[in-house]
Amino acid sequence: MVKRKPEIRMRTYGIYTKWDSESKELPKIREITTRVPAELHIEFGFIIQVKGAKNQELYYCINHPGILDSEGRRREPFDGTVYVKSNEWDFYLRPTIRQPITDTLWYCHMCLDLNVEKVEEKTSEVFNSSEPHHEASAQQQ
Repeated sequence: MVKRKPEIRMRTYGIYTKWDSESKELPKIREITTRVPAELHIEFGFIIQVKGAKNQELYYCINHPGILDSEGRRREPFDGTVYVKSNEWDFYLRPTIRQPITDTLWYCHMCLDLNVEKVEEKTSEVFNSSEPHHEASAQQQ
């Protein structure tokens, strides 16, 4: 019997309402965008729908190179794994803007791999909403 390849599609991306991790409900999309104002507690990212991959390992990574640790060194990307919980499953990957705001002014790259194969990725620019927009090089990622 031929095993079917899982189907993965991005449902939405951008800025979301606050997510309650205790709830089964996912947040609502507020704005579809890849430009995120650096304002405290804003949640942004993306929601994917996964079909036909129950119990398979999903690796996630959020690389936000501006965030520093208590020693002033660049933090490693935030990553980990989750297992797909059902045959039709939605997953929300998101960072939240926190203090100090100046550490968040950069490009945030988020990606997902299913069984070591990249399935989705998105890069968002976190910008200072009180200053005019300046184009930055993609090499800063």
